[in-house]
Amino acid sequence: MFENLSERLERSFKILKGQGKITEINVAETMKDVRRALLDADVNYKVAKQFTDTVKAKAIGQNVINALKPKELMVKIVHDELTAVMGGVQVPLNITGNPCVILMSGLQGSGKTTFSGKLAKKLKSTKGKNPLLVACDVYRPAAIEQLKVLGESIQVPVYSEPDSKEPVQIARNAIAYAKSSHHDLVIIDTAGRLAVDEQMMQEIAAIKEAVRPQETLFVVDSMTGQDAVNTAREFNTRLDFDGVVLTKLDGDTRGGAALSIRTVVNKPIKYIGSGEKLEDLQEFNPEGMASRILGMGDIVEIAKRAQEIYDEKEAKKLEEKIRKNKFDFDDFYKQIQQIKKMGNLKDVASMIPGVGKAIKDIDIDDNAFKGIEAIINSMTPYERHNPEKINSSRRQRIAAGSGTKIAEVNRLLKQFEETRKMMKMATTKNPMKLMKQMRAARNGRR
Repeated sequence: MFENLSERLERSFKILKGQGKITEINVAETMKDVRRALLDADVNYKVAKQFTDTVKAKAIGQNVINALKPKELMVKIVHDELTAVMGGVQVPLNITGNPCVILMSGLQGSGKTTFSGKLAKKLKSTKGKNPLLVACDVYRPAAIEQLKVLGESIQVPVYSEPDSKEPVQIARNAIAYAKSSHHDLVIIDTAGRLAVDEQMMQEIAAIKEAVRPQETLFVVDSMTGQDAVNTAREFNTRLDFDGVVLTKLDGDTRGGAALSIRTVVNKPIKYIGSGEKLEDLQEFNPEGMASRILGMGDIVEIAKRAQEIYDEKEAKKLEEKIRKNKFDFDDFYKQIQQIKKMGNLKDVASMIPGVGKAIKDIDIDDNAFKGIEAIINSMTPYERHNPEKINSSRRQRIAAGSGTKIAEVNRLLKQFEETRKMMKMATTKNPMKLMKQMRAARNGRR
Protein backbone atom coordinates (compact mmCIF):
# COMPACT_ATOMS: atom_id res chain seq x y z
CA MET A 1 0.00 0.00 0.00
CA PHE A 2 1.48 3.37 -1.09
CA GLU A 3 4.94 1.76 -1.49
CA ASN A 4 5.88 3.74 -4.61
CA LEU A 5 4.68 7.03 -3.13
CA SER A 6 6.56 6.34 0.11
CA GLU A 7 9.80 5.68 -1.79
CA ARG A 8 9.40 8.81 -3.92
CA LEU A 9 8.74 11.00 -0.90
CA GLU A 10 11.76 9.57 0.90
CA ARG A 11 13.94 10.38 -2.12
CA SER A 12 12.47 13.89 -2.22
CA PHE A 13 13.42 14.56 1.39
CA LYS A 14 17.01 13.52 0.70
CA ILE A 15 17.36 16.74 -1.29
CA LEU A 16 17.22 18.56 2.05
CA LYS A 17 20.33 16.77 3.25
CA GLY A 18 22.13 18.73 0.54
CA GLN A 19 25.83 19.00 0.15
CA GLY A 20 26.04 22.09 2.32
CA LYS A 21 23.70 24.69 3.73
CA ILE A 22 19.91 24.26 3.46
CA THR A 23 18.40 27.10 1.47
CA GLU A 24 14.98 28.27 0.31
CA ILE A 25 15.98 26.84 -3.07
CA ASN A 26 16.47 23.38 -1.48
CA VAL A 27 12.97 23.58 0.00
CA ALA A 28 11.50 24.64 -3.36
CA GLU A 29 13.29 21.76 -5.12
CA THR A 30 12.02 19.30 -2.53
CA MET A 31 8.44 20.48 -2.97
CA LYS A 32 8.74 20.28 -6.76
CA ASP A 33 9.85 16.65 -6.41
CA VAL A 34 7.07 15.93 -3.89
CA ARG A 35 4.51 17.33 -6.34
CA ARG A 36 5.82 15.04 -9.09
CA ALA A 37 5.61 12.09 -6.67
CA LEU A 38 1.98 12.95 -5.85
CA LEU A 39 1.03 13.30 -9.51
CA ASP A 40 2.69 9.97 -10.31
CA ALA A 41 0.58 8.47 -7.52
CA ASP A 42 -2.50 9.73 -9.43
CA VAL A 43 -3.33 12.49 -6.98
CA ASN A 44 -5.62 15.19 -8.41
CA TYR A 45 -3.47 18.00 -9.91
CA LYS A 46 -5.18 20.80 -7.97
CA VAL A 47 -4.87 18.82 -4.73
CA ALA A 48 -1.16 18.16 -5.36
CA LYS A 49 -0.46 21.82 -6.14
CA GLN A 50 -2.40 23.12 -3.16
CA PHE A 51 -0.66 20.58 -0.93
CA THR A 52 2.90 21.49 -1.98
CA ASP A 53 2.17 25.24 -1.92
CA THR A 54 0.86 24.94 1.65
CA VAL A 55 3.82 22.82 2.80
CA LYS A 56 6.32 25.22 1.21
CA ALA A 57 4.69 28.23 2.89
CA LYS A 58 4.66 26.47 6.29
CA ALA A 59 8.26 25.30 5.88
CA ILE A 60 9.53 28.81 5.18
CA GLY A 61 7.28 30.23 7.90
CA GLN A 62 8.65 27.77 10.48
CA ASN A 63 12.20 28.56 9.38
CA VAL A 64 13.18 25.08 8.23
CA ILE A 65 16.25 26.66 6.66
CA ASN A 66 17.78 27.53 10.04
CA ALA A 67 16.57 24.41 11.87
CA LEU A 68 19.13 22.01 13.32
CA LYS A 69 17.37 19.06 11.67
CA PRO A 70 15.65 20.48 8.57
CA LYS A 71 14.73 17.10 7.12
CA GLU A 72 12.96 15.99 10.31
CA LEU A 73 11.04 19.28 10.56
CA MET A 74 10.07 19.06 6.90
CA VAL A 75 8.81 15.49 7.32
CA LYS A 76 6.67 16.62 10.27
CA ILE A 77 5.16 19.45 8.22
CA VAL A 78 4.42 17.05 5.34
CA HIS A 79 2.95 14.52 7.78
CA ASP A 80 0.64 17.12 9.30
CA GLU A 81 -0.47 18.36 5.89
CA LEU A 82 -1.06 14.82 4.57
CA THR A 83 -3.23 14.22 7.63
CA ALA A 84 -5.18 17.42 6.94
CA VAL A 85 -5.67 16.59 3.23
CA MET A 86 -7.16 13.19 4.17
CA GLY A 87 -9.59 14.76 6.62
CA GLY A 88 -7.56 15.54 9.73
CA VAL A 89 -9.54 13.38 12.14
CA GLN A 90 -11.15 9.96 12.02
CA VAL A 91 -14.91 10.09 11.37
CA PRO A 92 -16.71 7.08 12.87
CA LEU A 93 -19.66 5.30 11.32
CA ASN A 94 -23.07 6.40 12.59
CA ILE A 95 -24.68 3.22 13.92
CA THR A 96 -27.51 4.79 15.90
CA GLY A 97 -31.14 3.87 15.28
CA ASN A 98 -33.04 0.62 15.65
CA PRO A 99 -32.58 -0.64 13.11
CA CYS A 100 -29.60 1.32 11.88
CA VAL A 101 -29.71 1.31 8.06
CA ILE A 102 -26.54 1.49 5.98
CA LEU A 103 -26.92 1.88 2.21
CA MET A 104 -24.16 0.91 -0.23
CA SER A 105 -23.58 2.68 -3.53
CA GLY A 106 -20.95 2.48 -6.26
CA LEU A 107 -20.09 1.07 -9.65
CA GLN A 108 -20.18 -2.61 -10.55
CA GLY A 109 -16.99 -4.35 -9.48
CA SER A 110 -16.13 -1.76 -6.83
CA GLY A 111 -16.46 -4.35 -4.06
CA LYS A 112 -19.84 -3.33 -2.55
CA THR A 113 -21.01 -6.88 -1.89
CA THR A 114 -17.76 -8.04 -0.29
CA PHE A 115 -17.55 -4.88 1.79
CA SER A 116 -21.14 -5.41 2.97
CA GLY A 117 -20.11 -8.82 4.33
CA LYS A 118 -16.93 -7.43 5.91
CA LEU A 119 -18.82 -4.61 7.61
CA ALA A 120 -21.53 -6.95 8.92
CA LYS A 121 -18.87 -9.22 10.40
CA LYS A 122 -16.94 -6.33 11.96
CA LEU A 123 -19.96 -4.64 13.56
CA LYS A 124 -21.28 -7.98 14.77
CA SER A 125 -18.01 -8.88 16.50
CA THR A 126 -16.89 -5.45 17.75
CA LYS A 127 -20.19 -3.66 18.46
CA GLY A 128 -22.42 -6.59 19.31
CA LYS A 129 -24.83 -5.82 16.46
CA ASN A 130 -27.35 -8.30 15.06
CA PRO A 131 -27.05 -7.51 11.32
CA LEU A 132 -29.27 -8.32 8.36
CA LEU A 133 -27.83 -8.20 4.83
CA VAL A 134 -30.23 -7.14 2.08
CA ALA A 135 -29.83 -8.14 -1.58
CA CYS A 136 -31.12 -5.27 -3.73
CA ASP A 137 -29.02 -6.03 -6.81
CA VAL A 138 -31.73 -7.52 -9.04
CA TYR A 139 -29.71 -7.33 -12.27
CA ARG A 140 -26.45 -9.22 -11.76
CA PRO A 141 -27.33 -12.95 -11.90
CA ALA A 142 -24.93 -14.09 -9.16
CA ALA A 143 -25.34 -11.08 -6.86
CA ILE A 144 -27.92 -12.60 -4.51
CA GLU A 145 -26.07 -15.91 -4.31
CA GLN A 146 -22.76 -14.15 -3.62
CA LEU A 147 -24.31 -12.24 -0.73
CA LYS A 148 -25.87 -15.44 0.65
CA VAL A 149 -22.52 -17.24 0.56
CA LEU A 150 -20.91 -14.32 2.41
CA GLY A 151 -23.76 -14.22 4.92
CA GLU A 152 -23.47 -17.93 5.59
CA SER A 153 -19.71 -17.68 6.17
CA ILE A 154 -20.20 -15.03 8.89
CA GLN A 155 -23.51 -16.43 10.19
CA VAL A 156 -25.53 -13.38 9.18
CA PRO A 157 -28.96 -13.83 7.50
CA VAL A 158 -29.64 -12.39 4.06
CA TYR A 159 -33.01 -10.93 3.05
CA SER A 160 -33.78 -11.40 -0.63
CA GLU A 161 -36.76 -11.63 -3.01
CA PRO A 162 -35.35 -13.57 -5.99
CA ASP A 163 -38.54 -13.20 -8.07
CA SER A 164 -38.85 -9.45 -7.58
CA LYS A 165 -37.35 -6.79 -9.83
CA GLU A 166 -38.33 -3.89 -7.57
CA PRO A 167 -35.28 -2.94 -5.45
CA VAL A 168 -37.10 -0.07 -3.70
CA GLN A 169 -39.87 -2.37 -2.48
CA ILE A 170 -37.35 -5.07 -1.52
CA ALA A 171 -35.54 -2.51 0.66
CA ARG A 172 -38.80 -1.42 2.32
CA ASN A 173 -39.81 -5.02 2.98
CA ALA A 174 -36.35 -5.77 4.41
CA ILE A 175 -36.65 -2.94 6.95
CA ALA A 176 -40.06 -4.26 8.05
CA TYR A 177 -38.60 -7.78 8.34
CA ALA A 178 -35.63 -6.49 10.36
CA LYS A 179 -37.96 -4.79 12.85
CA SER A 180 -40.09 -7.91 13.31
CA SER A 181 -37.01 -10.15 13.61
CA HIS A 182 -35.14 -7.87 16.05
CA HIS A 183 -32.23 -7.03 13.75
CA ASP A 184 -30.69 -3.74 14.89
CA LEU A 185 -28.52 -3.28 11.79
CA VAL A 186 -29.55 -3.45 8.12
CA ILE A 187 -26.91 -3.32 5.38
CA ILE A 188 -28.36 -2.85 1.90
CA ASP A 189 -26.28 -4.03 -1.07
CA THR A 190 -27.42 -2.27 -4.26
CA ALA A 191 -26.82 -2.74 -7.98
CA GLY A 192 -23.99 -1.08 -9.85
CA ARG A 193 -23.22 -0.46 -13.51
CA LEU A 194 -19.99 -0.47 -15.48
CA ALA A 195 -20.36 3.30 -15.74
CA VAL A 196 -22.51 6.01 -14.17
CA ASP A 197 -25.93 6.15 -15.86
CA GLU A 198 -29.22 7.90 -15.18
CA GLN A 199 -31.21 4.75 -14.40
CA MET A 200 -28.75 3.67 -11.71
CA MET A 201 -28.72 7.12 -10.14
CA GLN A 202 -32.51 7.33 -10.05
CA GLU A 203 -32.76 3.85 -8.53
CA ILE A 204 -30.24 4.38 -5.74
CA ALA A 205 -31.73 7.80 -4.97
CA ALA A 206 -35.21 6.22 -4.74
CA ILE A 207 -33.94 3.54 -2.34
CA LYS A 208 -32.32 6.21 -0.17
CA GLU A 209 -35.56 8.22 -0.11
CA ALA A 210 -37.57 5.10 0.80
CA VAL A 211 -35.42 3.80 3.69
CA ARG A 212 -33.83 7.02 5.02
CA PRO A 213 -30.50 5.38 6.00
CA GLN A 214 -28.30 6.58 8.85
CA GLU A 215 -25.31 6.13 6.52
CA THR A 216 -25.01 6.13 2.74
CA LEU A 217 -21.56 4.90 1.75
CA PHE A 218 -19.89 5.25 -1.62
CA VAL A 219 -17.71 2.20 -2.28
CA VAL A 220 -14.92 2.73 -4.79
CA ASP A 221 -12.14 0.58 -6.23
CA SER A 222 -8.95 2.48 -5.38
CA MET A 223 -7.17 0.83 -8.32
CA THR A 224 -9.17 3.06 -10.69
CA GLY A 225 -7.10 6.02 -9.52
CA GLN A 226 -8.28 9.44 -10.65
CA ASP A 227 -11.44 7.94 -12.17
CA ALA A 228 -12.45 7.01 -8.62
CA VAL A 229 -12.43 10.68 -7.67
CA ASN A 230 -14.47 11.69 -10.71
CA THR A 231 -17.05 8.96 -10.04
CA ALA A 232 -17.24 10.00 -6.38
CA ARG A 233 -18.00 13.56 -7.44
CA GLU A 234 -20.90 12.42 -9.68
CA PHE A 235 -22.39 10.13 -7.04
CA ASN A 236 -22.11 12.80 -4.36
CA THR A 237 -23.91 15.35 -6.53
CA ARG A 238 -26.93 13.02 -6.78
CA LEU A 239 -26.81 11.15 -3.48
CA ASP A 240 -25.04 13.44 -1.02
CA PHE A 241 -23.47 10.34 0.54
CA ASP A 242 -22.03 10.34 4.07
CA GLY A 243 -18.69 8.67 3.55
CA VAL A 244 -16.31 6.82 1.24
CA VAL A 245 -15.02 3.25 1.36
CA LEU A 246 -11.79 2.52 -0.52
CA THR A 247 -11.39 -1.11 -1.55
CA LYS A 248 -8.44 -3.07 -3.00
CA LEU A 249 -5.76 -0.93 -1.39
CA ASP A 250 -3.60 -4.08 -1.31
CA GLY A 251 -3.49 -4.25 -5.11
CA ASP A 252 -1.53 -2.32 -7.74
CA THR A 253 -2.79 1.03 -6.50
CA ARG A 254 -0.86 4.26 -6.35
CA GLY A 255 -3.00 5.72 -3.57
CA GLY A 256 -4.13 8.87 -5.39
CA ALA A 257 -7.80 8.33 -4.54
CA ALA A 258 -7.13 8.30 -0.79
CA LEU A 259 -5.26 11.60 -1.05
CA SER A 260 -7.77 13.32 -3.35
CA ILE A 261 -11.31 12.25 -2.51
CA ARG A 262 -11.69 14.16 0.78
CA THR A 263 -10.62 17.43 -0.82
CA VAL A 264 -12.66 16.99 -4.03
CA VAL A 265 -16.00 15.84 -2.53
CA ASN A 266 -15.50 17.02 1.07
CA LYS A 267 -16.69 13.69 2.47
CA PRO A 268 -14.67 11.54 4.89
CA ILE A 269 -13.11 8.19 4.04
CA LYS A 270 -14.58 5.84 6.66
CA TYR A 271 -13.15 2.43 5.79
CA ILE A 272 -10.43 0.88 3.68
CA GLY A 273 -10.22 -2.70 2.48
CA SER A 274 -6.73 -4.11 2.07
CA GLY A 275 -7.27 -7.78 1.24
CA GLU A 276 -9.73 -10.46 0.20
CA LYS A 277 -10.31 -11.94 3.65
CA LEU A 278 -13.37 -10.82 5.59
CA GLU A 279 -11.03 -9.60 8.36
CA ASP A 280 -9.17 -7.29 5.96
CA LEU A 281 -11.12 -4.15 6.81
CA GLN A 282 -10.07 -1.19 8.90
CA GLU A 283 -11.48 2.15 9.91
CA PHE A 284 -9.70 4.97 8.10
CA ASN A 285 -7.49 7.09 10.32
CA PRO A 286 -5.92 10.07 8.44
CA GLU A 287 -3.05 10.48 10.90
CA GLY A 288 -2.19 6.78 10.88
CA MET A 289 -2.33 6.64 7.08
CA ALA A 290 -0.08 9.70 6.79
CA SER A 291 2.44 7.94 9.06
CA ARG A 292 2.33 4.82 6.90
CA ILE A 293 2.82 6.82 3.69
CA LEU A 294 5.93 8.38 5.22
CA GLY A 295 7.24 5.00 6.40
CA MET A 296 6.58 5.67 10.10
CA GLY A 297 4.24 2.72 10.64
CA ASP A 298 0.91 2.81 12.47
CA ILE A 299 1.17 1.44 16.01
CA VAL A 300 -2.28 2.79 16.90
CA GLU A 301 -3.93 0.58 14.27
CA ILE A 302 -2.03 -2.50 15.47
CA ALA A 303 -3.18 -1.79 19.04
CA LYS A 304 -6.76 -1.34 17.86
CA ARG A 305 -6.75 -4.65 16.00
CA ALA A 306 -5.25 -6.41 18.99
CA GLN A 307 -7.87 -4.87 21.26
CA GLU A 308 -10.67 -6.19 19.04
CA ILE A 309 -9.54 -9.79 19.53
CA TYR A 310 -8.39 -9.38 23.14
CA ASP A 311 -10.27 -11.34 25.81
CA GLU A 312 -9.32 -10.15 29.30
CA LYS A 313 -10.41 -13.35 31.09
CA GLU A 314 -8.52 -15.55 28.64
CA ALA A 315 -5.46 -13.31 28.95
CA LYS A 316 -5.42 -13.71 32.74
CA LYS A 317 -5.73 -17.48 32.45
CA LEU A 318 -2.89 -17.52 29.93
CA GLU A 319 -0.69 -15.35 32.15
CA GLU A 320 -1.23 -17.75 35.05
CA LYS A 321 -0.32 -20.75 32.88
CA ILE A 322 2.84 -19.01 31.68
CA ARG A 323 3.84 -18.18 35.26
CA LYS A 324 3.46 -21.84 36.24
CA ASN A 325 5.29 -22.95 33.08
CA LYS A 326 2.12 -24.71 31.88
CA PHE A 327 1.91 -22.90 28.54
CA ASP A 328 1.33 -25.71 26.02
CA PHE A 329 0.69 -26.30 22.31
CA ASP A 330 -3.07 -25.80 22.71
CA ASP A 331 -2.35 -22.30 24.01
CA PHE A 332 0.19 -21.74 21.25
CA TYR A 333 -2.35 -22.81 18.62
CA LYS A 334 -4.95 -20.38 20.04
CA GLN A 335 -2.43 -17.52 19.86
CA ILE A 336 -1.75 -18.29 16.19
CA GLN A 337 -5.48 -18.08 15.46
CA GLN A 338 -5.63 -14.71 17.24
CA ILE A 339 -2.76 -13.34 15.16
CA LYS A 340 -4.45 -14.49 11.96
CA LYS A 341 -7.61 -12.61 12.95
CA MET A 342 -5.67 -9.34 12.83
CA GLY A 343 -5.69 -9.53 9.03
CA ASN A 344 -3.19 -9.74 6.19
CA LEU A 345 0.19 -10.57 7.76
CA LYS A 346 2.25 -8.31 5.51
CA ASP A 347 -0.20 -5.45 6.04
CA VAL A 348 0.04 -5.85 9.82
CA ALA A 349 3.85 -6.11 9.72
CA SER A 350 4.08 -2.96 7.57
CA MET A 351 2.41 -0.98 10.39
CA ILE A 352 5.43 -1.55 12.63
CA PRO A 353 7.72 1.51 12.39
CA GLY A 354 10.76 0.80 10.22
CA VAL A 355 9.47 -2.59 9.04
CA GLY A 356 7.41 -1.52 6.02
CA LYS A 357 10.39 -0.62 3.86
CA ALA A 358 12.37 -3.68 4.97
CA ILE A 359 9.67 -6.14 3.88
CA LYS A 360 8.38 -4.42 0.74
CA ASP A 361 10.07 -6.96 -1.56
CA ILE A 362 9.41 -9.93 0.72
CA ASP A 363 6.41 -12.11 0.05
CA ILE A 364 4.79 -12.87 3.40
CA ASP A 365 2.41 -15.73 2.78
CA ASP A 366 -0.82 -15.66 4.80
CA ASN A 367 -0.42 -19.46 4.95
CA ALA A 368 2.90 -19.09 6.80
CA PHE A 369 1.45 -20.83 9.86
CA LYS A 370 0.09 -23.83 7.98
CA GLY A 371 3.14 -26.03 8.58
CA ILE A 372 3.12 -25.26 12.31
CA GLU A 373 -0.64 -25.86 12.52
CA ALA A 374 -0.26 -29.20 10.71
CA ILE A 375 2.41 -30.35 13.19
CA ILE A 376 0.31 -29.32 16.21
CA ASN A 377 -2.80 -30.98 14.73
CA SER A 378 -0.82 -34.22 14.35
CA MET A 379 -0.09 -34.33 18.08
CA THR A 380 -2.28 -36.24 20.52
CA PRO A 381 -4.01 -34.25 23.33
CA TYR A 382 -1.42 -35.70 25.73
CA GLU A 383 1.47 -34.46 23.55
CA ARG A 384 0.00 -30.98 23.18
CA HIS A 385 -0.35 -30.68 26.96
CA ASN A 386 3.07 -32.22 27.66
CA PRO A 387 5.54 -31.06 24.98
CA GLU A 388 8.51 -32.22 27.03
CA LYS A 389 7.25 -35.84 26.79
CA ILE A 390 7.49 -35.94 22.99
CA ASN A 391 10.26 -38.49 22.42
CA SER A 392 11.93 -39.64 19.19
CA SER A 393 9.27 -42.16 18.14
CA ARG A 394 6.49 -39.64 18.79
CA ARG A 395 8.35 -37.03 16.71
CA GLN A 396 8.60 -39.45 13.80
CA ARG A 397 4.87 -40.16 13.99
CA ILE A 398 4.02 -36.43 14.17
CA ALA A 399 6.23 -35.71 11.13
CA ALA A 400 4.56 -38.48 9.12
CA GLY A 401 1.09 -37.33 10.17
CA SER A 402 1.70 -33.69 9.31
CA GLY A 403 3.50 -34.29 6.01
CA THR A 404 6.63 -32.56 7.30
CA LYS A 405 10.23 -33.63 7.95
CA ILE A 406 11.40 -34.68 11.38
CA ALA A 407 13.87 -31.77 11.32
CA GLU A 408 10.90 -29.36 11.12
CA VAL A 409 9.23 -31.04 14.10
CA ASN A 410 12.49 -30.86 16.08
CA ARG A 411 12.92 -27.20 15.19
CA LEU A 412 9.38 -26.33 16.30
CA LEU A 413 9.78 -28.17 19.60
CA LYS A 414 13.10 -26.44 20.30
CA GLN A 415 11.72 -22.98 19.44
CA PHE A 416 8.62 -23.66 21.51
CA GLU A 417 10.67 -24.61 24.55
CA GLU A 418 12.84 -21.47 24.22
CA THR A 419 9.72 -19.36 23.82
CA ARG A 420 8.14 -20.92 26.89
CA LYS A 421 11.24 -20.17 28.98
CA MET A 422 11.35 -16.56 27.82
CA MET A 423 7.62 -16.09 28.50
CA LYS A 424 8.02 -17.46 32.01
CA MET A 425 10.98 -15.11 32.59
CA ALA A 426 8.88 -12.19 31.38
CA THR A 427 6.38 -12.82 34.19
CA THR A 428 9.00 -12.69 36.93
CA LYS A 429 8.86 -9.66 39.22
CA ASN A 430 12.62 -9.14 39.22
CA PRO A 431 13.57 -7.32 36.00
CA MET A 432 17.31 -7.43 36.80
CA LYS A 433 17.16 -11.21 37.18
CA LEU A 434 15.30 -11.42 33.88
CA MET A 435 17.98 -9.39 32.10
CA LYS A 436 20.77 -11.59 33.55
CA GLN A 437 18.96 -14.78 32.46
CA MET A 438 18.43 -13.45 28.94
CA ARG A 439 22.07 -12.38 28.69
CA ALA A 440 23.24 -15.80 29.91
CA ALA A 441 20.97 -17.51 27.39
CA ARG A 442 22.47 -15.44 24.57
CA ASN A 443 26.06 -16.15 25.70
CA GLY A 444 25.27 -19.85 25.93
CA ARG A 445 24.12 -19.92 22.31
CA ARG A 446 27.40 -18.36 21.22
